[in-house]
Amino acid sequence: MTSPAARARAHAAQVVDRVRAGRTLDDALDELFGHLPAGLSEERSLIQEMAYGAIRWHFQLAPLTRHLLDKPLAAKDSDLDSLLHVGLYQLLYMRVVPHAAVNETVSATVVLNKDWARGLVNAVLRRALRELEMLRERITSDETLALATPDWLLARLQAAYPEDWRRVAMAANARAPLTLRVHAGRIERAAAIEKLAAGGYAAHPVETVDSAITLATPAPVDALPGFRDGELSVQDAAAQLAAPLLDVRNGQRVLDACAAPGGKAAHLLERTPALQLVALDVDRSRLARIRENFTRLGVHGDIVHGDAATPADWWDGQPFDRILLDAPCSATGVIRRHPDIRLHRQPGDLERLAATQARLLDSLWPILAPGGKLVYVTCSILPEENRQGVAAFAARQPQARPLPLPHPALAQHARADGLGYQILPGTADMDGFYYAGFEKSGTGPA
Repeated sequence: MTSPAARARAHAAQVVDRVRAGRTLDDALDELFGHLPAGLSEERSLIQEMAYGAIRWHFQLAPLTRHLLDKPLAAKDSDLDSLLHVGLYQLLYMRVVPHAAVNETVSATVVLNKDWARGLVNAVLRRALRELEMLRERITSDETLALATPDWLLARLQAAYPEDWRRVAMAANARAPLTLRVHAGRIERAAAIEKLAAGGYAAHPVETVDSAITLATPAPVDALPGFRDGELSVQDAAAQLAAPLLDVRNGQRVLDACAAPGGKAAHLLERTPALQLVALDVDRSRLARIRENFTRLGVHGDIVHGDAATPADWWDGQPFDRILLDAPCSATGVIRRHPDIRLHRQPGDLERLAATQARLLDSLWPILAPGGKLVYVTCSILPEENRQGVAAFAARQPQARPLPLPHPALAQHARADGLGYQILPGTADMDGFYYAGFEKSGTGPA
């Protein structure tokens, strides 16, 4: 009979293996948790910690595991390789009694139906335990291992941020805070902080973002006082800048062009309830998330299935006063929240994504009213998707007048590039985001 601790390690290894095969970490965890019995909160937390950790440090753990193995494992035993990553992560990063970590990870081979590998896993992890200080020294002395970042991405960061690339790479390995957005229509921020404190959750305001608060210690969001009642939502402080930067007014027609899961659209409606807002997304399956968020928060907008790149398929012919384009991107600014991005993103993706971003900008620009404003957003930190993309757009569209985006968070924490503003991950404990704004010259609504 295997122990819950051994099962947790086996499940974590299964998740890691699926991510390495191409699944997203969130999807792999959701699928696993959907099959686990309810009420195993401690086991779920342990699985999540080990899976996230093994993926976060994959580009460090993989070469170390190869070093510890006498010969590579067969492709059909990739789950064992992932189990070794989980075991090594425990020894290097978790406060688990080392021998307990080894023994439970060895026992996990039975859960994986590979009890023949008990001796192999035991030998590798006991060797790691004997050589632990040597492994730590190797990490410290090898910058590639220490930063745990693919070579191609490290080269892009070095080119874009010659003085800060190490800090940017290190920030991606940090644990992200749990930052919340306060629904100003339902509760004041100070009252929300007091309510959380009364429930045992310490939190503090984000100084430059008036809707944001950060928990001192992350916690399950469903347990937070006010969350189920729509007073709070999970959203990074940098993402909370989109709504104020769009500068909307009651009665205006507003398009959130890539809206799922609906956080930015909901924030717009929380701040300005009488908008005529269209929340558009090309992924029909994700529209349900928008509806769920709108319902919980008590906000109302039109939720439309459609491709922002082909407005003729869904647009009613009435120009929009404001357009928010939260464009598909490499997501290199949110790796600390989604460490699997480093495994899945490839350098060839950037050209494809830049082309998509250009197509979306060019397709949406004609349906913006004269005098209207468009705000372009990515959670990327790569110039190809940000400054280079908006500069090319401005050159193609003579009516596109770059807008200053006055906001204290951008003024204090972002790098201005003449067209937009880049927030780097970890700055003021925010994710990496890029913002640029354009006004359409001509007469008409503002």
